[in-house]
Formats: sequence, C-alpha cells, structure tokens
Amino acid sequence: MIFDDFNLHPAINEGIAAMGFTEPSPIQSLAIPVIMQGKDLIGCAQTGTGKTAAYLLPVMHHIMHDEQRGAKVQALIISPTRELAVQIDQQLEGFGYFTGLSSIAIYGGGTGIDYEAEKRALVSGAEFVVATPGRLISHLNMGYVDFSGLKYLILDEADRMLDMGFLPDIQKIISFIPKKRQTLMFSATMPGEIRKLATGILSNHEEINIAMSKPAANVLQGAYFVFDHQKIPLIESLIQGRDLPLVLIFSATKTHVKELEIALRKRKFNVKAIHSDLEQDQRKEVLNQFRNREIQILVATDIVSRGIDIDDISLVINFNVPSDAEDYVHRVGRTARAEKSGLAITFINEHEAGKFKRIESLIESTVIKLRLPDGIGEGPSAEDMKRSTGRKPESGNKRRKQPPRR
Repeated sequence: MIFDDFNLHPAINEGIAAMGFTEPSPIQSLAIPVIMQGKDLIGCAQTGTGKTAAYLLPVMHHIMHDEQRGAKVQALIISPTRELAVQIDQQLEGFGYFTGLSSIAIYGGGTGIDYEAEKRALVSGAEFVVATPGRLISHLNMGYVDFSGLKYLILDEADRMLDMGFLPDIQKIISFIPKKRQTLMFSATMPGEIRKLATGILSNHEEINIAMSKPAANVLQGAYFVFDHQKIPLIESLIQGRDLPLVLIFSATKTHVKELEIALRKRKFNVKAIHSDLEQDQRKEVLNQFRNREIQILVATDIVSRGIDIDDISLVINFNVPSDAEDYVHRVGRTARAEKSGLAITFINEHEAGKFKRIESLIESTVIKLRLPDGIGEGPSAEDMKRSTGRKPESGNKRRKQPPRR
C-alpha cells in the first residue's frame, strides 16, 4: 500500500511527497480508512509508529472537502506536553504546506505576546488548534473561545494525560465543544482507565491495537546491574570513541538531570540538559541543537519521552529504572524510529531490580543483562538483586576479583 491508495486531497498528497513519505505505517494503514469513514476511533500503537499522521491526514482531508469551512475552529488536538504540541503543529505545517490550512499551538510557558497570538487565532478561527489542557482552559475561562463549529476532537497520548492528572481538565474542555463530533483517541498503551474514558466520550467507536505496550522490534534492549557510583564511568565506557551521533539519556528528576549534565561536561562530552526549570524558548533551542547535531548528548527527564521526534537517535540510556513500567516503553521508543534500528540500555541498581521485573512483565520479554566493561568494577551481587526482587536475576554481573589499583 502507498499513500496514494487513500485518495487523499491532492494538496495533502503534495505535502506527503514533499516530506518524503511513500508507504504508510501499520497504524496509518488501519486508522486512516476508519477515520475517513467518519467513525470514532481509539488507536493503540507503540511510539515512533506514525500515530500523528494517522489522524492528521484524514482529518485534513475532511476539512479540505468541507464546503461549510469558515472562520471557526474545526479540529482540536489535546496534547499532554508542550513539546508534543509543538511537534504536532510542525507536522501539520509540513503535511499541510500546500493546503492553506491554518493551525496554532497553544501551551503554557510563553510570553504575553504569545498569549495574545493564541487568543487571535482562537477568535479568528484557525482550522486546527493543538493545545495542552491547562493553557486551553485559561482561554476558555475568558469567554472568547468559540468551539461551536468544532467537528473533530483528538486526544493524543491519552494514557500520559491520565497519568499526569488531566482527566478533570479534559472533561471540562469537552463540556465546551459540540456533542456531535468525530472523536479520536491515540495512545501508546491501553490501561483500564483509557477504556473507561473512551466509553464516556466515544460513540460506537472502532479499536485498533498494534504491539500494545511493547518497544519496537528493531530496538535492541540491554541492561546492566550497577551501583550508582558506577553509572557515569559506564556512560563514558559506552560512548567514548564510538560512532554515536545522538545519545539521549533519561534520568528520574530534574535535579539528577542537572547533576548528570555537569558530570558529563567535566568529562569533556558535548552535552546539554532539558527539564522543566528551563523556559520554553530555552527548551526549544536545546531540542533544535540536538536535532541539528550541534550537541551529541541530551539529558532529559520524562518530560520529553513522548515529545521528541528525531529519527537518528542511536542510543537511549535509562540512567535509572522508570517507576512506571509504561514509561519504559516511551523512553526506549525515542530510538529506532522510522523503521531504523537503535539501542536502549538501562542501568539497574540494587534497589531497582523489582521495578525492572515489572517492566519485563509488561513487555513480555526478558531484557538481556550485560557484563560490566573491564575497569568499571563489580556490580551488585546476586544477593543484592535477590533482596530487591525476591528472586535471583537470570544473568548479569558475577563476583570477580577487582583489578589492581594503579
């Protein structure tokens, strides 16, 4: 199958061709025909499989053929993070380059000038509005937003929004929009809360599930049992002297991210960090530098695990085991995008083995445990890991003599 088989509006096909796409991904092949039929849909597919285009293209097609298209918002896309909102808006700009369709990304952290630009777009009626929940509600509360002509509601990364506590905000936003609409939900995982939400806001919907809760097959996964003091020397051993143009490292908190950036800079790595203490313009600049390969290593909190869309990330390192097993899927999904291969490595200390077992249960796979490189020292023993999991790990580090100090 190729994109031409969908019979999309010619101007959209021009945009697809200009962006270099020819064959749809599995989620696109299944979702686009359903959406073009006007049906509600809940689509579940792993990160990096093209969910954004799966809903953008058919909705754009509908709007292009709508003779009543006027000065009102037609489609509302709700995103959990500003990074993802910007990414969606960028894809809208690319796919819609030849269509004349207008869009605006609405998210917090901007200036008063940004807020006024958002207000003008909402009042004048941009066809697409991509928004984070909190920022959109601040506009809705002012009374000038007119969603009476809205025909399409899309919730992207719905599982993440529920994890972040946005359910009340979503329900409030829905109270402002027409009940007669086409509603689409897309998610990388499908917990019970998502099905409950879908029952409340979708009507006679269809459901598509592709490789639910599992990393892409072309992600090579591995893990090391390490003590915390061994983690930075291990990063140096993994990266130094290897052809790894883009490396993404996730850590649990912004404090750890800042400390890790400083430690890696001291070791002469080209590294920058991104976290919630940075202003939006600063975060955007860091992401652009990473995308353009001006920096090799990006250290981040989970704030960007779903909001970064860069095809050439060759290595993802989990500096810690994520507390939420499903966050692991999103983290490792930042590599091996667009059908490329990639490597994802997780560092597991003596307190985190239990959490990692839950991840392996979720992805229905045992991640290979690797021996620490020479010179790093010995990691946690089998007894250390057993105390964390209640059982002995399958493999990993074995007690061995320390190399002599020089």
